[in-house]
Amino acid sequence: MRVRLHANGVSRTGWAEPRRSLADFLREDLGLTGTHVGCEHGACGACTVLFDGEPVRSCLMFAVQADGREITTVEGLSPSTMLNPLQEAMRDSHAFQCGFCTPGFLTTLTAFMSERPDGASREEMRDYLSGNVCRCSGYQTIIDGVELAMSRRSAAQPTDGAQAEVTP
Repeated sequence: MRVRLHANGVSRTGWAEPRRSLADFLREDLGLTGTHVGCEHGACGACTVLFDGEPVRSCLMFAVQADGREITTVEGLSPSTMLNPLQEAMRDSHAFQCGFCTPGFLTTLTAFMSERPDGASREEMRDYLSGNVCRCSGYQTIIDGVELAMSRRSAAQPTDGAQAEVTP
């Protein structure tokens, strides 16, 4: 079947068997290899992508379900070669070791942070990330990274209605 979707803001078309997973379609047909396939049962979260802005396990979805939809993979989280603020905070917190789980965590956390513009407790962060597995870290550095990203976001937002100064 023909699958037309927007991947990271770009219209893409490909062909997929009805039973082909979205993860395999993204990786093998569209060349978006940042999405990792771990358990293939939806338990580890490594394959998480944003499906119309919501985090989903791409190993549990069929590519044909994405027809006409907006998919954001880890490659689409930052439109340039620079890191986005969440990625910078994760780097600065030394959040990840081997990096296999990183794409799934970053896409999941992107949705989390957009849902919580006023911040979140460490417990809320842990609950939201309970579907993502990392075998290398102790999770504390990942939570530290989220906390750092949220605090930087809060510090960058103007108070009293003033406009924030933006520098290139």
